[in-house]
Parts: sequence; structure tokens; C-alpha cells
Amino acid sequence: MHYVVAAAFSFLIVYFLIPVFIKGANKIEFTDKPTKRKKHRGPIPLGAGIPIYIGFFIMYFIMNYIYVEGDMKEQLWIFLGTTLILLIGLIDDYYKTIGKEFPIFPRLIVQLLAAIIVFQGGVTFDGFTNPFSHNYVLLSEPIQFILTITWIFGVTTVINWSDGMDGLAAGISTVSALTFFFAALILGQWPSALTSIILAGVIFAYFLYNKFPAKVFMGDSGANVIGFLLSIIALDGAFKQATVLSLFIPILALAVPIFDNLFVIFKRFSEGKPVYQADRSQIHYRLEEKGLSTKQIVNFILGISLFWSALSIIILLFKH
Repeated sequence: MHYVVAAAFSFLIVYFLIPVFIKGANKIEFTDKPTKRKKHRGPIPLGAGIPIYIGFFIMYFIMNYIYVEGDMKEQLWIFLGTTLILLIGLIDDYYKTIGKEFPIFPRLIVQLLAAIIVFQGGVTFDGFTNPFSHNYVLLSEPIQFILTITWIFGVTTVINWSDGMDGLAAGISTVSALTFFFAALILGQWPSALTSIILAGVIFAYFLYNKFPAKVFMGDSGANVIGFLLSIIALDGAFKQATVLSLFIPILALAVPIFDNLFVIFKRFSEGKPVYQADRSQIHYRLEEKGLSTKQIVNFILGISLFWSALSIIILLFKH
């Protein structure tokens, strides 16, 4: 029952906050204007990471206070790291509202700092079970640090890069959060399940306003916050189980953004372009060039995401 309560209230908080946010963003002209690369209709309110962040952490702290025993040190570190991600994302969003690009270096520094804060709070990739000897392999702290930071930074980035079409990043993220939820239930990791369902609730509430034609955009603030939280849930959930199978759950749940953006990085690198230089290399842009509509593209990509996520859960059920 507490999962239902967590999902329902997190959904309702964001669902009722977003219209207020839209009104305020329009009033101060905190909006994303169309460009040659971004072909949306007219100025759209930007920065919905704010209601997403508020809705998530209200329920996150309430539910953890009620159900989690002991201190909340880890939760506070996650809150601090996510707050940094939100703030640097909002600065990036502000630059977009005035038609400028925020420098990449400050973003990289803050995102890495946020990941380090979470690592220091105890959210780490500790090791894995050797599938042949079945012995647990505890990684050295430097390796734990490198893998944890790389994972957090990588997932945060790929969700951000996937936010290029109405409903796409929100849809992919909702599927991923629900996949983490069901995986956590199967693996008996109820704290991870609770966090996952809260995140799914807030993202789905946003999705209803962002689906085509979008009334609001999450911006870098929202995409980075969602990616950051998804990466943490994986580290605190499936990765903690440490079996080879459980390690694949987050990768399959995020298969579309991970492998699509690996392709994008390789393409930009091979063409001699800066990796972070925005272009139209992602799968949604390539499908758009083939003549598919926004709805068709989003439904197609979400279908692929659902397939891989469902497959991961089915395998987990049979092997667990």
C-alpha cells in the first residue's frame, strides 16, 4: 500500500505544481524559443525540473522518514548532490531563454562534484559476484570511485541528450523508473522500490504536460535531475545485488539512450566534432528525417524501451 501512496502523492504534487510553474515561467518569459535545431511551435515554458525536484523530494523524505530506520545521511547527500544538478541545470536553462549557450566546463565540474558528493554519501558500485566461482569480488576504492562517477555522469548525460522531442525523455525515464521498481520488488530491495516508484510518479505527471504538443519543457534542469536520480537508484538497487544478471537490468532499462548516445559520441568523434556540440545525430532526429511524425517516433522508441525493459524483468523472474 505504501508504494501506491508514494506513487499517487508524488504524481499529484507535480501534476498540480506544473500549471503554477507554467504560469510563472510565461510571466517572466523563462521560455525556450524555436531555433533551426529545435523546431517546436512558439516559446515554451522551460525549467520544469523545479516541480519535478520539489515533488520528488517531498515524498522521498516523507516516505524515508516513515519507513527507513536509522539516520538519513545517505538521503541528505543525495539531496545535496541533486540540488547542485538542479541549480547548474537552471543556469543552463536561463542561457537558453536568452538565446545563448552556457559554457560546458562549469557544467562538467558541477556534475562531477555532485557525483562525488553522492559517492561520499555511500552510494557506490562496490563489486560483483564472479559467475564462475560465485565468489564476491570487492573492488578497490579507486575502481569503485571511477565506476560510480562514470555511471552517474554517463546516465545523467544520456537522459539529457535524449530530451529532444515532446514526451521522449519523460517516456523513456518513466519506463526505466518502473523497470527499476519491479526489479527491486523481485530482488527484495524495498527502499530502492520506494524511490523508483516516487520518481516514476513525478516523471509521469510531467509527461502528461510534455507529450505532443508539449505545454512545458523540463530543460537541462529536469533532464539532468531525472538522469542523476535514475543512476543513483541503479547503484542503490540492482547494482547492489551484484550478480551478473542484476548488473544488466539498469543497462537494458536504459538501453535506448545509452546505445543511441554512444553512437552519437562515436559519430561526432569520427567527424572531428566536439563531443558536446549539439547536432541532430540522435535516433529521434534521424527518424524525423525519414518522414515520421513526432507521435510515431516517440511511440516507436518507447516501444523499443518497453521491449528491453520487459525482457530484463522476465529474465530476472526466471533466474531469480
